[in-house]
Amino acid sequence: MSNERWIDETLHATEGFVTSYRADKVLYEETTSEQNLVIFENAYFGRMMALDGATQVTERDEFIYHEMMTHVPVLAHGAVRRVLIIGGGDGGIAREALRHASIEHVTMVEIDPAVTEFCAAQLPSISNGAFDDPRLELVFADGAKFVHACADQFDVIIVDSTDPVGPGEVLFHEEFYRGAKSRLAPGGVLVTQNGVPFMQASELIGTMEKFGRLFAVATCYMATIPTYVGGPMAMGWGSDNHKLTAVTIDQLKERFRAANFKTRYYTPDVHLASFALPQYVLDRFPPKKGEAE
Repeated sequence: MSNERWIDETLHATEGFVTSYRADKVLYEETTSEQNLVIFENAYFGRMMALDGATQVTERDEFIYHEMMTHVPVLAHGAVRRVLIIGGGDGGIAREALRHASIEHVTMVEIDPAVTEFCAAQLPSISNGAFDDPRLELVFADGAKFVHACADQFDVIIVDSTDPVGPGEVLFHEEFYRGAKSRLAPGGVLVTQNGVPFMQASELIGTMEKFGRLFAVATCYMATIPTYVGGPMAMGWGSDNHKLTAVTIDQLKERFRAANFKTRYYTPDVHLASFALPQYVLDRFPPKKGEAE
């Protein structure tokens, strides 16, 4: 009888789809006041973190998610000075945002201090020194409440949330999106994690309906992250600035050149292509005014 331990990914169990990762070594496991957390090593994906039966991050493929969640809005905008991150306890979004020398301040709001503490200790390559950057302000608070209580404005807001279960569920409510919009500086953009539309259509449908009521531009873009199983992941995009989705390849190339750092997934061409959506995703969008349902 094998003594191997496997960590189940149960996010899609209701649909009859469960995946498992061999835990070659469990580094930490605890049920906190907010969620169940386990950090373990897998021979292929390296160190991994799972929350409440859902894979959150792995050392091997995290760069795809973090680069696309960060560099797409930052480089589409072209003049970002202040960034707000809701969630993102592993520090990956903060790491990528702080690679932009032009960004003056990043506020990161994480509900559970244990997640950040454990990730800094057990997954240090994810944050890669971001927690020590003087431009980063780390706030431990409920992100949904923070956007209503805060008076500051931000050029880009990135919601690096879990799926809409447990403490992350409130970050998919219209009240939260409305509060986040109130924190956007003129011309800013809100980007959200919206799951894998092939398996989690309701996440994207719900967000697009709410964004459609709140923003002049309500869409998403996509990236394929191997451990987020079931197809490409959608990143929600809400803004009143039409120019951000009309940026040209030449503008993106110039901004990327000026940023002066290397990426492993993001390129200006991938940036533009990520907004080209397959029909089954477009079908998740609410009809525009004047269109038949």
